[in-house]
Amino acid sequence: MSRFEIGLWSFPILLVLIFLRIPIGVAMFAVGFGGAYLLSGNSVMMLSQFKHLIYGEFSSYSFSIIPLFLLMGHFATMGGMSAGLFKAAETWLGHRKGGVAMAAVGACAGFGAICGSSLATAATMGKVALPELKTYGYTGRLATGALAAGGTLGILIPPSVILVVYAMLAEQNIAKLFVAAFIPGLLAALGYMICISIYVRIRPQSCGQRDKAPMAERLTALVAVWPVLTIFVAVVGGIYLGIFTPTEAAAVGAAGTGIVALASGGLTWRGTGEAILETAASTGMIFLILIGAKVFNNFLALSGVPMQAAAWVGTLGLTPWVILAAVLLLYLAFGCVMDSLSMIILTIPILFPILEGLDFGLPHGEFGLWFGIVVLIVVEVGLITPPVGMNLFIINALDKDTPISETFKGTLPFVITDLIRVGILIAFPALTLGLVRWIY
Repeated sequence: MSRFEIGLWSFPILLVLIFLRIPIGVAMFAVGFGGAYLLSGNSVMMLSQFKHLIYGEFSSYSFSIIPLFLLMGHFATMGGMSAGLFKAAETWLGHRKGGVAMAAVGACAGFGAICGSSLATAATMGKVALPELKTYGYTGRLATGALAAGGTLGILIPPSVILVVYAMLAEQNIAKLFVAAFIPGLLAALGYMICISIYVRIRPQSCGQRDKAPMAERLTALVAVWPVLTIFVAVVGGIYLGIFTPTEAAAVGAAGTGIVALASGGLTWRGTGEAILETAASTGMIFLILIGAKVFNNFLALSGVPMQAAAWVGTLGLTPWVILAAVLLLYLAFGCVMDSLSMIILTIPILFPILEGLDFGLPHGEFGLWFGIVVLIVVEVGLITPPVGMNLFIINALDKDTPISETFKGTLPFVITDLIRVGILIAFPALTLGLVRWIY
């Protein structure tokens, strides 16, 4: 076989290994190493590469942002911030039709602003909001569907771990990406709330309604979330205003959430140790995937697949928008069988250079920001679509009375909302880039 054919065969082999439940990082490492061995005829080149690959990749100061944001999320959970956010949102929205579910979405958005992880947002807010939703007569389908969808806001509302990884792979400015994600994140939360409002009017039996909270109770609940607002303003505002680098802001956020958790009594010596260990385990998992992706992408570069694929796309005569639509459909398909982080790490080094060379009518340097946000929203959909929608299984595990099939059905309206939002952001790039242009 030619070098190009060996490179092409690596993709089905990689997918087979993933279907066999081999960890994605290990699978990419094995295929990349094996492919490079076939191309070079010996293992000396790859073994020699390992001397500098791992150190060169992870000695970067920027990578420290990942464990810091993960630790920030753990401390926020221990500090009980999720409960305060939900209580505040519920007192202001709960009396409306579908208001408690809207409050859950709003609380997910707020918690995502100090967490950065979709799975952590879904798990934490599910524990807080699910009992309340059931108390007020929400069906299992609507309750679990709304929480699974709301959890996806954890990777879109800045700060976001996956946005950081994308920025490093696509060589984009992290601070600008966080700014670009702000308005799409708000649109996501608003879109989910509108979706709930429409759903409960079509199916009024799917939810109950709580009494309107007195203004005094609303204001008290609002004041109670000041730590969250303070940390969000310090972290994201500090990045936007240029006071902190993203890495410094992550350190400030981790310290701030740790202090709040300590002051609330939620942070103990044992809890601190557990948070650090869980952060280390999650960071190790991410770094293993990054190492595997680096080895695999180096092999693909040797095979010439990315260059020939870019040349082939150029000969098709298709418009850039058709090619973009095909890429996004590919992400939707991948989302049914792969987790979001693996999708980003595996595909961005291959697809981004191809799309960056096309003319989408955007000024130089803005395509990477816009494409990153659009892809992230499509990746969100993968978190709530079967058979590997991780948020679905997390939320469903918290509600033993609701079959997983009902949770799948409950997320369908939110998936439609996501697809509409993708179309809007593609049609109007200024929604993503306007704030970036204004600030920078």
